[in-house]
Amino acid sequence: MSVDQETVRRIAHLARIAIEDNQVEPLMEDLNGILAWVEQLGEVDTDGVAPMTSVVDAKLPLREDEVTDGGYAHDIVKNAPQTEDHFFMVPKVVE
Repeated sequence: MSVDQETVRRIAHLARIAIEDNQVEPLMEDLNGILAWVEQLGEVDTDGVAPMTSVVDAKLPLREDEVTDGGYAHDIVKNAPQTEDHFFMVPKVVE
C-alpha cells in the first residue's frame, strides 16, 4: 500500500493540519515508510504465540464478592433539603 500526494492532503484536512505544498512530498515519504514497516510486521511468524494484553505478566488481586455494611440510607439523606423514601428530591429541570 502506498500513499500519494492527494491522500496526504486528505489526511491533513481530516486531521485539521495546515500543510504547505512543499511539505506534502516529505510527509508522503514518511507515511509510505511507516506503511512499509507495518507490512513487514505481517511477515513475522506468530504461530504458537499467545496474544498479550500487556508486556508485564501482572495479576489483579481479587476479593470475595460479599455484601458489606449498609442499611443506613436515612443517615445518607438526612442533610438533604428534600427526600422521599430515602431518595434525594430535586427540582424538575427539563420540560
